[in-house]
Amino acid sequence: MAYEAVLDLLSGGQKNVPNYICEKQNAQLAVLEGGDPALSNLISTILSIYKIPQVSYGFVSREFTDKTQFPFLYRMVPKQEPPHLAMVKLLLHFKWTWIGLIAPDNDNGERFMRTFTAAVTKNDICVAFSESIKETVAYNSKHLNSFLMQRQVNVVVYHADFRSTIGLFVLMTTMEKTLKITVGKVWVTTALQDLSMSWASNEDPQCVPASLSFLIQTKKRTRYETFDPYALETRQFIKTAFKCSFSKNSARVQKRCRENAKLGTLSREFTERTLSQDSYSIYNTIQAMASVLSAVYSSKPSQKAVVGSRKMDLQRLQPWQLHSFLRNLHLYNFSMDGAYWDENGEMAADFDIVNWVAFPNNSLVGLKVGSVERSASPEKIKFAIDRNVIVWPRWFKQNVPLSRCTENCRPGYAKAIKEGEPICCYACVECMEGTISIQEDAKLCNKCPDDQNSNLHRDQCVPKIIHFLSYEEPLGIFLASFALLLSLTAGLLLGIFIKYFDTPIVKANNRDLTYLLLVSLLLSFLSSFLFIGRPQKWTCLLRQTAFSIIFSVAVSSLLAKTITVVVAFMATKPGSQMRKWLGKSLANSLVLSFSSVQGGICMVWLGMSPPFPDSDMHSQPGQIILQCNEGSVAMFYSALGYMGFLAAVCFTVAFLARKLPGAFNEAQLITFSMLVFCSVWVSFVPAYLSTKGKYMVAVQVFSILASSSGLLGCIFIPKCYIIVLRPDLNKKEHLMV
Repeated sequence: MAYEAVLDLLSGGQKNVPNYICEKQNAQLAVLEGGDPALSNLISTILSIYKIPQVSYGFVSREFTDKTQFPFLYRMVPKQEPPHLAMVKLLLHFKWTWIGLIAPDNDNGERFMRTFTAAVTKNDICVAFSESIKETVAYNSKHLNSFLMQRQVNVVVYHADFRSTIGLFVLMTTMEKTLKITVGKVWVTTALQDLSMSWASNEDPQCVPASLSFLIQTKKRTRYETFDPYALETRQFIKTAFKCSFSKNSARVQKRCRENAKLGTLSREFTERTLSQDSYSIYNTIQAMASVLSAVYSSKPSQKAVVGSRKMDLQRLQPWQLHSFLRNLHLYNFSMDGAYWDENGEMAADFDIVNWVAFPNNSLVGLKVGSVERSASPEKIKFAIDRNVIVWPRWFKQNVPLSRCTENCRPGYAKAIKEGEPICCYACVECMEGTISIQEDAKLCNKCPDDQNSNLHRDQCVPKIIHFLSYEEPLGIFLASFALLLSLTAGLLLGIFIKYFDTPIVKANNRDLTYLLLVSLLLSFLSSFLFIGRPQKWTCLLRQTAFSIIFSVAVSSLLAKTITVVVAFMATKPGSQMRKWLGKSLANSLVLSFSSVQGGICMVWLGMSPPFPDSDMHSQPGQIILQCNEGSVAMFYSALGYMGFLAAVCFTVAFLARKLPGAFNEAQLITFSMLVFCSVWVSFVPAYLSTKGKYMVAVQVFSILASSSGLLGCIFIPKCYIIVLRPDLNKKEHLMV
């Protein structure tokens, strides 16, 4: 029928004669039509043969704007793709990520399914189901299976082209009456037209679900009394508006429509509401063609010739001559509000987002709740919406409905994709220690700064707790008290030996080395205080070097004592050459040489890579460990290794000399004390390496105190016992025996 109608229009006569115009006065310059995409396509195939402009005010998709396929089709209405982009933003705004799609079972609906599914998938929105429904077939249970199986889908996107808007409400009515499942659903439609007309025949507007659609932003409105009645589905409009029927057999149900029914008899409010968008498109089309024709005739020179007493008409205008003007239609824009033609000759417009609200008086009114404005880039739009203006149906209790496959992931959790499931059906996994998420449905947990840690709920970074071995905590108090007690003990013993310096037992065991050993042990106890408290630059420089040198002096003194005893007994043999080594010079030389090596190691250490205050932010979760970085770990273990070497040599020499005669031979005491010393420091290495933070410091302090107290107790306590409690044994006669 479309082909026949076009041929009738082109021929102009009683018969359709292809390529022949029967009546020249009826020749067509352009064709204005408002059919659906399929009809526009059929018309275009014929009109393009004759290069006749086809000006359409019907809504079509991007495929029908291809100038290579449809070079003579000029569209006077916006493309539907911008509302599609706006719909994606609308879904993202309300976090509706689990949706259903419904479209007519035609080429336009198939294109919508393909393009819109790709658009929403790119934005992490999942399509739970998609249904293509034939408008000529009654909605049965087959079409409703998707709703039954996906009841958690609360948002349905319905693609309504120019002629299928009424199907939306037929579908909703069917579902409401049969399954009662429209309650709780939100319908978002692509229709760029007023929906109140399509719903005017509904028996109960209160059953209208939440609906959102898009309308072209306009300020002008057509003066309807100057036009004949026209609208979408004219017969349906008249049937609805005048409450009548065209059918001869419907007289029993409702009155028949009168032929003299006038649009003017309807209230202006009703007409304005129902025809605003459709008539506005026609109005724009007529105005645009008028502007083009005016521009064409204004550009032609006046060509008239006189033949006899008659003037010849202007040179006849040909259809193909309009194309250059139609392609430059944006140059002849007539200042329409909210609509304009871009540089490609395509109409562009801004849109209103409309919320359709049902009132108790059986009326359906569109409430503007947002807007969509085009930008320079076709892929970007300016989207704005005020959710507080939206009137949700009563069953939503004014809360924004949810349409998700899974519940939102709370702050402190991140989304984890389930294998084999859509991207919208995810699991919520709690953020790990040290990471947080501050928004719902976070894709990843963000790492906290190094000086901060996540709180218990993993939704906020809080400062880490600063830890170091302080004097205020129990462990620090215990070690400090123990070190102080041992220091006082060492000082007391030193005082006793100084007071009784002239007694035989003090003289017999090399008095100078004894004083040096006691001072070294006293300093070693005091050096423990360098390890306790907040690390400072000077304490970090001194603690390891001072400890290493002091202990080396102490062990060197013990080694010198042992060697002196061995040399003394060897010198008693007849003809021995060892007598020349006897004296203080040997002991002093041994202590100085052995200690100098350790001093050299420490000097190199301080010169190359000295220790410094440092912060360990990663060893202990939620804590910042203030510590002294040893600088060069190799030099640290070199100092410990040399001290261990001296202790091993001292133990070996003392063990070999333990059975030498003499009432006060110290070799046995030194052997036992070095056994304790070596046991402590051998245990120190694995204990030091297996602990972290302040407990590493505590292990070293304990090792210093334990080894020093072992030397002090094993060597000097027996002597103090004789000096203080058994002075009868502290006599020269006893030594001679």
